[in-house]
Amino acid sequence: MIKSERSMEAIRMKERLEAIRERALAQINETDSLDKLNDIRVAFLGKKGELTEVLKGMKEVAPEDRPKVGQIVNETRQAIEEVLDKAKTELAAKKRELQLKSEVIDVTLPSKRDELGHKHPNTLALEEIQKIFIGMGYEVVDGPEVEYDYYNFEALNIPANHPAKDEQDTFYINDKIVLRTQTSPVQARVMEKGKLPIRMISPGRVYRADEVDATHSPCFHQVEGLVIDKGITFADLKGTLAEFAKELFGPDTKVKFRPHHFPFTEPSAEMDVSCFKCGGKGCRFCKGEGWIEILGCGMVHPHVFELCGIDKEEYTGFAFGVGLERVALLKYEIDDMRLLYENDIRFIKQF
Repeated sequence: MIKSERSMEAIRMKERLEAIRERALAQINETDSLDKLNDIRVAFLGKKGELTEVLKGMKEVAPEDRPKVGQIVNETRQAIEEVLDKAKTELAAKKRELQLKSEVIDVTLPSKRDELGHKHPNTLALEEIQKIFIGMGYEVVDGPEVEYDYYNFEALNIPANHPAKDEQDTFYINDKIVLRTQTSPVQARVMEKGKLPIRMISPGRVYRADEVDATHSPCFHQVEGLVIDKGITFADLKGTLAEFAKELFGPDTKVKFRPHHFPFTEPSAEMDVSCFKCGGKGCRFCKGEGWIEILGCGMVHPHVFELCGIDKEEYTGFAFGVGLERVALLKYEIDDMRLLYENDIRFIKQF
């Protein structure tokens, strides 16, 4: 009785395998997707697929029938795999054909051009300034924009109660850290190292609490310079800046110095250049004065030397600072500073 039941189990398994084969082939023939084809493979041939479930019932088959049933299982698997592989090849070919049709390249169409940017007026002005001073033997030095109050003020002869500290409307992070209001702190850091002589410029971004208008911004750029050596005089300062002005604005440019006050220099001055539009005769560009204010300068204050550890009896020096935006506005005849920050490529491409 048991043998008869096991023989019947073998027959039932053969029938199941035939049904599985027919269903698998029917589903393969009906599918039109490679993803669906993979789902069919998993459903019938995977570790938890229908053929695997059939094999788990082999223990119910009579021992003498197991080889035959196993052979049928393998034949079924092979038949399904062959049809799957064939269908996969055909579907992949159809997909590739559709892709080729949809991605046809018309070689007669004009090619796409890469849109290149353009150097900003500030960048152009800075590169020209750096080129001039590097040609004079200066080095370009960078420094932190988030600076200690000490380097931004105290090391430059601006103590806590100095009125200049209020005039600059500083952005404070806390009572000891500020957004630098000038690039002079870089000069203080270089002086502190004590490697003399010094010939440097320090360009960079600075911050002051100014209202935005045609000539002001809370974030702008400065280029400050410093020279320290034995025997440096105001004549060296005048000669250096006169040469700088001629290189920047033209060989006929003249300069004049007006007394001024800066805490970190003594004596101090503001430098004007002759109007490069009218040659000093007076025009709309220079407001009829023939001169244009361009920068502040002076001899380094002896107390700054003391604060930075430099012997004021042996060394002297001069410093100067120019607003980069001011140079760009003058040189390229831009009448509104805000245009520099709008990044309109139509505006920038003019320079």
